[in-house]
Amino acid sequence: MMGRSLLAGLGTTVRDYVESLGYATRTFFTMLGLSGGLLRRPRLVVEQLHFIGNYSLLIITLSGLFVGMVLGLQGYYTLNKYGASESLGLLVALGLTRELGPVITALLFAGRAGTSLTAEIGLMKAGEQLSAMEMMAVNPIQRVLAPRFWAGVVAVPLLASIFSAVGIFGGYLVGVKLIGVDAGAFWSQMQSGVDLWKDVFNGFVKSVVFGIAITFIALYQGYEARPTPEDVAGATTRSVVISSLMIWWLDFMLTALMFSR
Repeated sequence: MMGRSLLAGLGTTVRDYVESLGYATRTFFTMLGLSGGLLRRPRLVVEQLHFIGNYSLLIITLSGLFVGMVLGLQGYYTLNKYGASESLGLLVALGLTRELGPVITALLFAGRAGTSLTAEIGLMKAGEQLSAMEMMAVNPIQRVLAPRFWAGVVAVPLLASIFSAVGIFGGYLVGVKLIGVDAGAFWSQMQSGVDLWKDVFNGFVKSVVFGIAITFIALYQGYEARPTPEDVAGATTRSVVISSLMIWWLDFMLTALMFSR
């Protein structure tokens, strides 16, 4: 009896997971299909881009500066053991453009903007605003979800670029101004070693994929939350947890595809 109950519980869990995954996939493609209407109303996306991007700019900038400074300090201690401290600029640039810039930006975006999106959509559902839109023949997926989705997709690559640029400047401050690494060697090694397509563009592609995943997860969790304060709070927590795990999984998969050859 215990084994049968365990098997039944496992089957129910798998069924619910597959059902939720299928509904999320259908919602995603429905949202993409309805996004064409935003071309007639681009202001909706611009407003959400301001809300999502500008309000995340401060934490992205400060985090990028300190990450770059720490990377410059740790990188110098490591490279100096092998007499390669002139390659500090290359190490900082590659570490930020390939990996740290997209990943840390995505994690910060999930914690700051993702939770805000989930809570906002969840509260709109709890306040029956989405139901009121449906009563007025307004599709909430097109009017509410789609503008926020595309704003997030645009915002994450821009924020990741700012993070990497400020991080490189932080590495320069520590390596050149504080420690005394030659400025010419710092910039020349970076210029000769960083490839525009292999390094910078691949990091940009990562940030776009992260933006798609994070924004949709945040919106879907809020859209599917039950209209109660407890479930909206739970949806906000699930949004951060699922987004963080998705970022690390996607990062591994994309890194294996991009840099394995």
